[in-house]
Amino acid sequence: MVVLSQPVALDNHISVIPTYKPVLTSQPIPVVDLTDPEAKTLIVKACEEFGFLKVVNHGVQRGLMARLEKETIGFFALPQSLKSQAGPPEPYGYGSKRIGPNGDVGWIEYILLNANPQLSSPKTSTIFCQTPQNFREAVVEYMHELKEVSCKVLEMVAEGLGIEPRDTLSKMVRDEKSDSCLRLNHYPTAEEKEENMVKVGFGEHTDPQIISVLRSNDTAGLQICMKDGSWVAVPPDHSSFFINVGDALQVMTNGRFKSVKHRVLADTRRSRVSMIYFGGPPLSEKIAPLSCLVPKQEDWLYKEFTWSQYKSSAYKSKLGDYRLGVFEKQPLLTQMSNV
Repeated sequence: MVVLSQPVALDNHISVIPTYKPVLTSQPIPVVDLTDPEAKTLIVKACEEFGFLKVVNHGVQRGLMARLEKETIGFFALPQSLKSQAGPPEPYGYGSKRIGPNGDVGWIEYILLNANPQLSSPKTSTIFCQTPQNFREAVVEYMHELKEVSCKVLEMVAEGLGIEPRDTLSKMVRDEKSDSCLRLNHYPTAEEKEENMVKVGFGEHTDPQIISVLRSNDTAGLQICMKDGSWVAVPPDHSSFFINVGDALQVMTNGRFKSVKHRVLADTRRSRVSMIYFGGPPLSEKIAPLSCLVPKQEDWLYKEFTWSQYKSSAYKSKLGDYRLGVFEKQPLLTQMSNV
């Protein structure tokens, strides 16, 4: 495992980073062996109950994961003046503290890269110009492998739910116009605040895409929100992947799967590096409850929309907003009043 030898000073133009005093619940995280004959059933159960799971025996070489982590740390160790040349993100490129355009901040610096080689950006080009060729090669190979993991999990989901054909979900991610991306996060060590308050690295949110596949170093910080509103700390495991159900998959399963709310708190002893592949559909893809799961449209909980429409709407929202609310067929308050 590689860690930064020297603390990184994030740009100081933002002085206020939110803090939390964590109150955590003890809850085991579901773990699924992808070689297990019952994996499809276990994945569906985890997605229904948690919207989140850890997968092992995923087939990605540890050497590749370690190589990308090393190259990522190399970028974040560059002088701030060089890193800033690749920012601010639009939305791809380098960012520091600011998360999105709507005022959200965190104790974080990050790179966001488009997984579609046909869609390049000047900011992405700047990142690759400032790093060794090994970095670009590791990124390309990693995104290829993580696309395969995403599709494997989505095909197991389809089998577990009885969705036919088997590639109904995975073909959106495999599509050459898939709007997928790779996010590389660095959370520097943070001083502990008064009364055990810690800085927020990345505030609570859900992921808008179909599926997210996360891997980090062995530094803690990731937490997920349970159905009762309590927060559970996810023990880090640099050799495994963590799967998040995204907003789009929640819609396609008509709410059977829930997009998991999660956050990251900065560690006071060690920096955290995470690498997340977001599997998204093409911009023109129509997102709606799948007819094989919900045959009658009057039973749909969500309106049909294109991924482009949802992405645009999400980009205008705050990090912690319930983005699916405007796409529900009935407002949430109406649903609650009918219970």
